[in-house]
Amino acid sequence: MSTPPIVAVVGATASGKSDLALDLAERLGGEIVNTDAMQVYRGMDLGTAKQPVAERRGIRHHLLDLMDVTEPATVADFQVLAREVITDCRSRGVVPVLVGGSALYTRAILDVFEFPATDPEVRAALEAELADLGPEALHARLAAIDPDAAGGIGPQNGRRIVRALEVITLTGSPFGAGLPDASYADPASLQIGVDIDRPTLDDRIALRVHQMWADGLLDEVRTLIDRGLRHGVTASRAIGYSQALACLDGELTEAEAQDRTISATRRFARRQDGWFRKDPRVNWVAYDDPDRVEKAVDLARRV
Repeated sequence: MSTPPIVAVVGATASGKSDLALDLAERLGGEIVNTDAMQVYRGMDLGTAKQPVAERRGIRHHLLDLMDVTEPATVADFQVLAREVITDCRSRGVVPVLVGGSALYTRAILDVFEFPATDPEVRAALEAELADLGPEALHARLAAIDPDAAGGIGPQNGRRIVRALEVITLTGSPFGAGLPDASYADPASLQIGVDIDRPTLDDRIALRVHQMWADGLLDEVRTLIDRGLRHGVTASRAIGYSQALACLDGELTEAEAQDRTISATRRFARRQDGWFRKDPRVNWVAYDDPDRVEKAVDLARRV
């Protein structure tokens, strides 16, 4: 039997990736491999739109609920874990169906992708500046020396801003220059993008955020605070969770927190879409095309 392909379902958050990935896994005899940076955290369920177990159609899911919220998640570590899972799936004749909102994670898994070196002293100095000056100041510095990198990193994402500045300091080259050319590590790889118009996506995002709060996001965050969420460098800054923390601290009303979550999610979705649109290897199917599953299955079977 030939080795199964690697299939990745990509696109903006709330576009319908999870449902399409489940459809493909059912049709192709596959298993789901999470590529969302925040769904690796135990207890971060509502705010990450993690698929409830009852809605997983009995399909095995990998790389969910791996870490405590106090642990930092790195793309380099995730790359190793994901590639191990993919190798295991394919050795069993199972199609790994990757799905998640973290574009860099997907790229790191699929492509020939090596990470620039790190230096503890440079990193410590930048993290001290982050603590003293705040992420916006460091983001402004990054924008001045590497506008392309700054455009792809949110001004509140202190951890990624520090990493970009570290790489620039160590290599003397733009952070973006550290990203390799688009070249699959295994040619039997396929990306299927979910194409959705912006007004529909914006509406879906608003509905999703309101539903998360109605389903008890604040209670989820209260539980996570007891588990150390405030001390989690990565988890505490996740969209939805940082706003919920501000609400619980009395800095925002619930309505304000929801509005800010919607705005931040829409900005994130635009960055996601921009990332994937630049990749000519992505095969797009319309979110509302009744034949989207058949088209995606056909693409997978021709890899």
